[in-house]
Amino acid sequence: MTAPMLADPARLAFHDVQSIALPRPLGALEAWNLVMADPLPGLGLAFRLRDAISSRFGVRRIGGFSGRRAEKVAAGKRLDFFLVEVSEPEVLVLTERDRHLDVMTSITTTGQRLAITSSVITHNAFGRVYMLPVAPAHRWIVRRMLARVARRLAA
Repeated sequence: MTAPMLADPARLAFHDVQSIALPRPLGALEAWNLVMADPLPGLGLAFRLRDAISSRFGVRRIGGFSGRRAEKVAAGKRLDFFLVEVSEPEVLVLTERDRHLDVMTSITTTGQRLAITSSVITHNAFGRVYMLPVAPAHRWIVRRMLARVARRLAA
């Protein structure tokens, strides 16, 4: 399954796809809950720094991830700071949009595979500068989160 993205990869300012094999099939929301259940150390601080800096440029504070388990979600509702655009058994599409950039994170499960696909379109110089540190950090964070899920499910 090809994960939903904001645009064709050639038009994106950032595009990242990471996946892991699963010991058993999972639904997309179950995968979200597993990823969010055990936040990475320092992630809360990173979000506080992001909010403190970005809010000076008119970017809404997002506060980070709550760690709350979601029993069900529907399009138009929120999962933490993300707007849920699609909620299907094997696909969860989450977005956050502002005047500087649009972000889409797609969580897809196909059989015994979990993938997190992130795509970003920037709208101005601040969005481009914002992504300079965020892009490598995002890749590292998602890699660590998926590794933690794989270890937890293997145990």
